[in-house]
Amino acid sequence: MFTEYLKLLLLATGDYVWLDLKTGREFDVPVGAVVKLCDSGQIQVLDDEGQEHWIFPQNATNIKPMHPTSVHGVEDMIRLGDLNEAGILRNLLIRYNEHVIYTYTGSILVAVNPYQLLPIYTPDQIRLYTNRKIGEMPPHIFAIADNCYFNMQRNNKDQCCIISGESGAGKTESTKLILQFLAAISGQHSWIEQQVLEATPILEAFGNAKTIRNDNSSRFGKYIDIHFNKRGAIEGAKIEQYLLEKSRVCRQALDERNYHIFYCMLKGMAPEMKAKLGLGLARDYAYLTTGNCTECDGRDDLADYSSILSAMKVLMFSETENLEISKLLAAILHMGNLRFEARTYDNLDACVVVRSPDLVTAASLMEVEPKDVMVCLTTRTLITRGESVTTPLSVEQGLDVRDAFVKGIYGRLFVWIVDKINAAIYRPPSCESSVIRRSIGLLDIFGFENFVVNSFEQLCINFANENLQQFFVRHVFKLEQEEYNLEDINWQHIEFTDNQDALDMIANKPMNIISLIDEESKFPKGTDATMLYKLNSQHKLNHNYIPPKNSYGTQFGIQHFAGVVHYESRGFLEKNRDSLHTDIIQLVHSSKNKFIKQIFQADVAMFLCGYQQPSTPTPKGVETRKRSPTLSSQFKRSLEMLMRTLSVCQPFFVRCIKPNKSKKPMLFDRELCIRQLRYSGMMETIRIRRAGYPIRYTFGEFVDRYRVLMPGIKPAHLQEDLKGTCQQIVSVRLGKQEDWQIGKTKIFLKDHHDMQLEIERDKAITDKVILIQKSVRGLKARTNFIRLRSAVVFIQKVWRGYMSRKNYHIMKSGFIRLQAVCRSRKYYRSYRITRRRITLIQARCRGFLIRLAFWRRLRAVLTIQAYTRGMIARRLCQRLRAERQRRLEAERQHLAEEEQLRNQMTVRRAKAEAERKHQERLFQLVQQQEEQEREEKEEARRKKELLEQMEREKEQPVDHSDMVDRMFGFLGDSGSLPNQDGQAPAGFEVKMRNESWKTVKNKDKYFF
Repeated sequence: MFTEYLKLLLLATGDYVWLDLKTGREFDVPVGAVVKLCDSGQIQVLDDEGQEHWIFPQNATNIKPMHPTSVHGVEDMIRLGDLNEAGILRNLLIRYNEHVIYTYTGSILVAVNPYQLLPIYTPDQIRLYTNRKIGEMPPHIFAIADNCYFNMQRNNKDQCCIISGESGAGKTESTKLILQFLAAISGQHSWIEQQVLEATPILEAFGNAKTIRNDNSSRFGKYIDIHFNKRGAIEGAKIEQYLLEKSRVCRQALDERNYHIFYCMLKGMAPEMKAKLGLGLARDYAYLTTGNCTECDGRDDLADYSSILSAMKVLMFSETENLEISKLLAAILHMGNLRFEARTYDNLDACVVVRSPDLVTAASLMEVEPKDVMVCLTTRTLITRGESVTTPLSVEQGLDVRDAFVKGIYGRLFVWIVDKINAAIYRPPSCESSVIRRSIGLLDIFGFENFVVNSFEQLCINFANENLQQFFVRHVFKLEQEEYNLEDINWQHIEFTDNQDALDMIANKPMNIISLIDEESKFPKGTDATMLYKLNSQHKLNHNYIPPKNSYGTQFGIQHFAGVVHYESRGFLEKNRDSLHTDIIQLVHSSKNKFIKQIFQADVAMFLCGYQQPSTPTPKGVETRKRSPTLSSQFKRSLEMLMRTLSVCQPFFVRCIKPNKSKKPMLFDRELCIRQLRYSGMMETIRIRRAGYPIRYTFGEFVDRYRVLMPGIKPAHLQEDLKGTCQQIVSVRLGKQEDWQIGKTKIFLKDHHDMQLEIERDKAITDKVILIQKSVRGLKARTNFIRLRSAVVFIQKVWRGYMSRKNYHIMKSGFIRLQAVCRSRKYYRSYRITRRRITLIQARCRGFLIRLAFWRRLRAVLTIQAYTRGMIARRLCQRLRAERQRRLEAERQHLAEEEQLRNQMTVRRAKAEAERKHQERLFQLVQQQEEQEREEKEEARRKKELLEQMEREKEQPVDHSDMVDRMFGFLGDSGSLPNQDGQAPAGFEVKMRNESWKTVKNKDKYFF
C-alpha cells in the first residue's frame, strides 16, 4: 500500500496512466487517462472517454503508469510496451479518433470501420503503395494487396487474403478495395479487368441487403480467385458463392430490407416495362414490407439500377436474359401478394388461393396456367409405387409451399447469375501451355452471428467462421510453433485458444452435429424434436454443447470461439432438406418459359429420372425417388474445398473491427471492440508475432536470394556448407547480436530483418545493374562514336564534292546570265527605236479613223434629230387636231342642248344649264388628256427600265434554263389541249411589245 502511495506522489500533471475501474463486467479492461491535478496525495484524472475521476490513496492500486508507446499509439502493435488488451484497445482508439483506421500486427492488418468515406483510396495512394514492403508506408489495405501481388510474383506461389469480422465491420468494402488495387497495378487496364470489377455491383444487388447492423450486408459468402499470367496481368477470375440467405426473400426482421435488386428494379425500371410486368411501388408488396423498411439512407436505388444494367452489359448479359430475370423477380413479388382462405373438405383442413390480379400476373410471367399454380400451392401429391395420393394443404402449409417455391426460384436464379458471371470472366488454363498461372484469392464471407433467435443459417455461418478461425489458429499458432520445435530453435511456447474441439463436435468426429442433422433429414418421419433428442443424447457430456434447460425446450447451445450461441431447433430439418415438392417441379416442367426451366434444370432432370423402374417389384408404400443432397452436406463439402484451396496458398489476414452497433462515424464502443479482439485471438497473435519469426527461408533459397550481398559466394547448388554460408551472410549483414536463428534446414528472421535484407539486396542489385549499364552504355557509346566518325568523314567527302559542283554551276550560270544581259540591252535599244516609230504611225492612223468616225456619227445624229423632231411635231399636231375636234364637238353639243332646254325652261336657265354641262364635258376632256399623258409617261418609264434591265442582263452570265423559260414560257400550262386557243401566259404582251420596239429600232437603224 505504501508503494502504491509513493507511486501517486511521483505522478505529475500531464502524465498518462492506466485506470482500472474494476466494474466486474466481462469485457471491461483498464482505460487510458491523463493526470489533470495532483493535490496532497489525491489526483484527478481525465479518461479517454472524457470522464473525470479522483484517485485517493486507499484505491491507489487502480492506476499504474502507461508505457510511452501507448500514449500516442504505434503503427504496428507488436511494438507496444503495454502488451495487454487495454494497450491494444487504446492503440486502436487513438488512431481511430485521428481518422487512421488501419493498424498492423506484423503482417496482419486490423481495420476499424469508419462508417464514412475517407480520402485515402485515390490513384495517388495506389501509386504510393505500389511495390512497397509492409512497414515502409503507414498501414493500409493497399499495402496488403501489394504484398499479395508481389509475393505471388517473387515466390511464384498462390496467395490468399482472408477478410474476417462481424457483419457491418467492412469486409465487403475491403474486398472491393483490394480488387481495385490489383486491377490498377496489373498494368493492362484490359476488358477482363473491367469485367472482374463490374461483377461486384451485380453480386451486391442480388446478394446484399440492409440489416440492422449493416446497410450493405452480404447475405452470402464468396471467394474470388483472380488469375494472373506470367507478366502479372489479370487474365481471368472465378467466383464461388456460399449459402445464400434465401429466407430473406420471404421475410425480414424489423428495420431490415429484402435484397437490393427488388428496390432498385422498382425505382429504376422504365414505366412501360413496369406496366408490362404489372409492377408498382415497393410498399405494394408483402415480401418488401415485412421489415417495415423500404428506404435505405445513403443508397440511391435509381442510380444503382443503372449501374447494375451497365455491369450486366459488360458481363455479356443479353437483353433477353435481363428481361427473363426481371420477369422472375416480378413473379416473386406477385407471389408474395397471394392470399389464402381456409376451407374444410371431408373433415380435412384445406385452403384455396383467392383469385386476384397477382395470381394471373405471376402465372403469366412464369408462363403457366393460373389453375395449375392454385393446385400446386393448395395440394400435395405423394407418389408411391404404382399410385399417387393427393392431399389438401392447410393455410399455413400453403404459405410454406409458396415461400419454398419463391426461395427456390431466387436461390437458383442467384446460382445462375454467378455461373453467368464466371462464364464471362473465367479463362480455363490452356492444355498446351507449360506455364502455370498464379492466383490471388479474396475470401469475403459472412461474419460470426448471434441474434435473439438463431436458426439453421446461423449454425452454418458460425460453422464456417469456426473453420476460418481454426485456419487462422493453425497458420499463426500451431504450424508456427510446430515448425520451431522441428527446427530445434530456442523458443518459449505460447498458450493460445484452440477451437478444434468445437469444430470436431460440429463436423469432424463421428456422430457430429452436422451428420446427425443430415441423418434425421433423410428419415421421412424425422422431426426437429427427434433431431434435438439425438443431439442431446450424443453430446450432452461435451463441454462445448449446451443442452436445453428442460425436456420441453427447443433450443440448444454451442460454445463457439466467439462465445455461446443458442440455436432454435424448430425448422432445422425443413431448411436442411432444401428440397421442393414434386408438384412444384412438375409445375416448372409444364412451363413454356425456357429460362425458368434452365435454372431448374437439375431439379427437373432428377424429377424425370428419379423414379426407378426395377425389374423386381418394390414393396407398396416405399418411395424410390432419388433425394437431392442436403444443404448442410453441400455447404460442408464446399467449405472443405475452400479450406483445401486456402491451405496451399500463402495467406494474408485482414481483421475488420466494428466500432459501434449504430453505424455512426467517430463512435467507439469499447466493450464491443474488446469482445471482437478477444475472440479473434488478437492478444495471442501479437505475442506470437513479437516472439516469433514470421520470415523463414530454406538454406538454398536464402543463399540464392542473398548471395549478391557477399561477393564471391557461389550459387546454392555448388555449395557444400549451406548452413555456414547462411550464417556468414546474416552475421555480416545483420550482426551477431540480432534476434535471428538458424534451424536444421531453415533460417528464421524477424519482419524488420527481411526488410533490411531486401533493401540491401535491392541496393546491391541496383549497384550491379548500374555497373552493367555503365559498361554496356560505354561500349554502345564507343561503337556509336566510331560509326558516327566514319559517317561524318563520308558526309564531308560527299559535301565537299557537292559544294564544288554547286560553285561551278553557279559560275557557269553567272557567265550565261552576263551574256544574256548584254544581248538583252542590245535588243532593247533596237526595240525602243522600232516602238517609237510604230507608235507614231499608230497615232496618225488612229487620229484619222477617229475624225472619220466622228463626222459619220455627227451626220447620223443630225439625221436622227431631224426625224425625231418631225415625229414629235406630227404627234403634237395630231393631238391638237383631236383636241380641237373634241372641243368643236363639245360646242355643238352645248348649242344643241341649249336649244333643246329652251323649250323646257326659260332662256336664261337653259343657257346656264347648258353652260354647266358644257363645263363638265370640258373638265372630263381635260381629265382624259391628263390620264393619257400619265399613261404615256408610265409607258416611257417602263420601256426605259426594260432597256436598262436588258443592258444588265447582257453583262450577266447566261443561264440556259432561264433562257429557255423566257423563250418558251409563252406556251403556258402543259395541260392545255393542242389546236385550241387559250389565254396567253403572263408577260406575253410585254414580250411582244419589247420585240416590236426592237423591230422599230432596227428599222430606224436601217433607215439611218
